[in-house]
Amino acid sequence: MHQQPWLATYRENGIPATVNADAYPSVVALLDEAMQTFADKPAFRAFGQMLTYADVDRQSAAFAAWLQHKLGVKKGDRIAVMCPNFIAFPIACLGILRAGAIQVNVNPLYTPRELEHQLNDAGCETIVIFSGSTPTLAEVLGKTGIKTVITVAPGDGTGVALPSPPVDARLTGAMALADALKEGAGLTRTPVPMRGDDLIFLQYTGGTTGLSKGAALTHRNLVANTEQFKAMMPDALRPGQEVVVTAIPLYHIFALMVNFITYFSVGADNWLVANPRDMDGFVETFRQAKPTVFMGVNTLYAGLTMHPKLREVDFSRLRLSGGGGAAVVGAVSDRWKEITGQFIREGYGLSETSPVLSFNPASIQDFSGTTGLPVPGTDIRLLDDAGMDAAPGESGEICAKGPQVMPGYWNQPEANAAAFTPDGYFRTGDVGVITPEGFLKIVDRKKDMVLVSGFNVYPNEIEAVATACPGVAECACIGVPDDKTGEAVKLFVVKAPGATLTADDVIAHCRKELTAYKVPKTVVFLDALPKSTVGKILRRDLRTI
Repeated sequence: MHQQPWLATYRENGIPATVNADAYPSVVALLDEAMQTFADKPAFRAFGQMLTYADVDRQSAAFAAWLQHKLGVKKGDRIAVMCPNFIAFPIACLGILRAGAIQVNVNPLYTPRELEHQLNDAGCETIVIFSGSTPTLAEVLGKTGIKTVITVAPGDGTGVALPSPPVDARLTGAMALADALKEGAGLTRTPVPMRGDDLIFLQYTGGTTGLSKGAALTHRNLVANTEQFKAMMPDALRPGQEVVVTAIPLYHIFALMVNFITYFSVGADNWLVANPRDMDGFVETFRQAKPTVFMGVNTLYAGLTMHPKLREVDFSRLRLSGGGGAAVVGAVSDRWKEITGQFIREGYGLSETSPVLSFNPASIQDFSGTTGLPVPGTDIRLLDDAGMDAAPGESGEICAKGPQVMPGYWNQPEANAAAFTPDGYFRTGDVGVITPEGFLKIVDRKKDMVLVSGFNVYPNEIEAVATACPGVAECACIGVPDDKTGEAVKLFVVKAPGATLTADDVIAHCRKELTAYKVPKTVVFLDALPKSTVGKILRRDLRTI
């Protein structure tokens, strides 16, 4: 039996060894309780508007009723949501879940190619979409099964009409969310009995074969992960007292589970930031909110610490600064602590694990350079290339089992067979070591994945797109360190004979097909790519060029 040194550390620090993954029969039950308990408290704020828990209850019930009566949505239907951090996001999400449907989270910056694949793979017939993203949908609508388009503006759900980009003229018959909420207010929602093993989200994660796969997460996965997170950080989850600023996108599993579901369940006052790139507005939100909790990725923290006005923010209430999505850099944590008094408490997880697998517990008082202890009820094994447990202190592939780990990918039996060990541990593809006290440290990634601002970028996808550019014979890409985004994509290209291709041509081609964070930052032309004897491109050799 492999060792579990974190159990002794749990005992020393009063952390339970397990949690009750069935503390609530579903996420809906968990959030229903919060809406009753904290009815008169502020739930969400954005663009100067505020909704209480009772408002969210009423609006999401209206949306659920509308979906049931007008669209005939039934348990298990998949509904896509392609929306930034607007108040409409949690309303739509709760409405979808209360109707018994499964939410498919979509990045609003996706290109037509990426969106078409995801909608078709998930089998969506309905999409809730920010009006500013409608041109992307219009490009591919006819190639998808989408029958109903519900458009979102920044003020939807608040009763205030805020300016929003026009809906693409090609989308005739689109319905505004504000109108759906009005209609739904006069309809009666039929409660849908939900169980822990019912699916709640399809969370798409970069495809190693160039197409993303949907991690099929259950209600029990998310209930378990909220309980696990609460067990690690009880002092940062005080009912009715927390104020959280949410700048990481809610369609990303980290913000969805921690910022939305977990903090909503304890009655937090949640300030949504739709565009964190507007640093002036972002810092002003901090100034007004005086948060007790902030979750971010390293790039977000790095950008904030460079902003001259951050020092004017009152951080006296801040008790938790959490970091995930990508490695937190010690120097960034130091800068953040110098300004706010709090270091960045790092965690680790994946879309497939709902997401939190490990987190630095409350007992840690300074930046540790590790991703913390496995959360209660989680077993981590480090496996060597032969599939055996790595010796203590040695590195191995991080493999995880726990109530937060997905049952599998949506409609991907082959991928599922490869993703789990014969005894049911999920293979993360990351390489780690475990300290004698049980802390997990990530040392490498087994996959050639690149992490740009906390988002997974898979080289195969970039290479497939770039190879389609006229004049490209073949190409390969790697991740290289980048001060702003952690890593950036560097593409190596071999030109076709006689081609007069420039780096700008390749980048422009990629821009049409890929979300901005996936676009190569630099393009280098080579006469030939380094290859093994069997013709496999040796990406590791590109690192020395």
